[in-house]
Amino acid sequence: MRADRRRAFAPLAATLTTTLAAGLLLGAAAPVTAAAAPSPIGIGPAVTEDDQRGSFRVNAWTDTPGTTVTGLSATLRRGDTVVEVPVVPEFSWDKGRFGLSYAPLKLTEDGGTLPSLGRYAIDVTAVDSRGNRHTRTDAGVLDFTLRPQLGFSLSPPGWDDRSTVPSGTLTGIQPGSGDSVPLTGRAVDIRRTTPVETPAQSPVTSETGAFTGEAYADVRPGDTFRVSFSENSDEVHGKLSFDRGAHTWRSRSVDVTARVDRTRVLPGQEAVVTGRMTDPQNEGAPLAGQQVRVGPNWGSSATTAFSKVVTTDADGRFTGRIPALPGQRAVGWSVEPVDPYQRFTTTVAGPLAHPQEAKILVGSRVLTNEGRVTATGTLRAVYDPQAFFDTQAVYLEVSPDGRTGWRKVATAWADNHNATTVKATSRSGYYRLRHPQSDVFTEAVSGVFRLARTEARIIGADAGPEPVRKGALVTATGTLQHHVSGAWRAYGNGTAVLQFQAKGSTAWRQVATGRSAANGRISLRAKATVDGSWRLRYYGDATHFHAPVPWADYVDVR
Repeated sequence: MRADRRRAFAPLAATLTTTLAAGLLLGAAAPVTAAAAPSPIGIGPAVTEDDQRGSFRVNAWTDTPGTTVTGLSATLRRGDTVVEVPVVPEFSWDKGRFGLSYAPLKLTEDGGTLPSLGRYAIDVTAVDSRGNRHTRTDAGVLDFTLRPQLGFSLSPPGWDDRSTVPSGTLTGIQPGSGDSVPLTGRAVDIRRTTPVETPAQSPVTSETGAFTGEAYADVRPGDTFRVSFSENSDEVHGKLSFDRGAHTWRSRSVDVTARVDRTRVLPGQEAVVTGRMTDPQNEGAPLAGQQVRVGPNWGSSATTAFSKVVTTDADGRFTGRIPALPGQRAVGWSVEPVDPYQRFTTTVAGPLAHPQEAKILVGSRVLTNEGRVTATGTLRAVYDPQAFFDTQAVYLEVSPDGRTGWRKVATAWADNHNATTVKATSRSGYYRLRHPQSDVFTEAVSGVFRLARTEARIIGADAGPEPVRKGALVTATGTLQHHVSGAWRAYGNGTAVLQFQAKGSTAWRQVATGRSAANGRISLRAKATVDGSWRLRYYGDATHFHAPVPWADYVDVR
């Protein structure tokens, strides 16, 4: 016996023992009968399988250690009808679960054992491996009835007739055999649920189980309708309800042609779309009073939030206007029907760029002593700085005064919102980064920045004596100047170097270094060992460019 049952019976046993003892002591003459021991076998409720109402399932167990339930049988009762049926284990891994799923009960007309539909009381008897037997009376009810099944459809509405007629079939699934039989004379509820719910109508099924409701007018594609049926009798038991949408309809084809007056619409502008609608089924006659939706699109269809509905005139013509859309990324225009029963014979759409307002943020900028300009900038949309975009051109431009005469000196390519570096060979001037107008962005110009260094040169350069004895010193002289205050002036204390290139070689070698005097004078010397060329170089500093190298003096060594 299970522990909970032993606990439940313990007080009763104690009471009986006390009563018997008291009776003996008092010499009671009446005999005392002890209560029968409860069965160690347990039987759960019998439950009908809803998908197969010729079957039910029931659990059985035993509390006796080392013992199993070996057999189960059931008695079905309804009025004078009593039917005995064996119940078998349903799963090898669950020894306590029994049922009839492998051999469901059927009507006698289908070769079964039950004479009629209805609800049958179930008594279940279980036997264990030690021969113990236990019966649970009224363990459950077999719902041996027809399970209702609904078919439901809507006739397709169309351009000329925008109504739909609901219809369908109501059948019952027989228990056991699974045969479908018509349910006749039953009322089926039908109601329209969108766009506005209407009162139900209740057509009655025919001999074949078919039903047809009254037509609903002014139906639009997507409107939904609900069909419902419910019955709880000895023949049919079940409740059904589901929705069906008007997703099939008959469209009317029309011809529409249209064009747009530009390929880009900039902030503050608007694109004008003009077109015409005609009837291909009436020799191309114009269709007046028809609504169309004109607007920008994102590559597929018009965006309702930014589109406008316009109406064709007597000649079938229409005009729609599409404004620029700051912060949006439309890529084209389109014209679409407003009437869901209207269908264009071709797609009416085309490209229309909506460049977004952009800005360029300048980062680092450098002008080297070699005359190389390097500037870094970031191109971004004004209204969506993190927006991704296709590769866009960024120009580096220079102007002599920062206002006029802008000239492009380099181009780089920006993508997404990453920093872009532009490089060019250039001298002092006013610079800016500029993105030319494209289909993605409007023109964007950075702030102007000035980069400047002072020009430098070496004049009067000479090397000698010439010729020179081997091992003797060669002296190179010249004057270092820089261009300041509109004139060339001596540049003192500038670092200069003397370089030598041996005859037949292409490499220059530094052989001496020094600084210019206050008057810019340079004098550097080095020992001559072989024939070759000599030159002075100035490589600039933090504020000066390199000095150009227009000369080299050849000295013969003897």
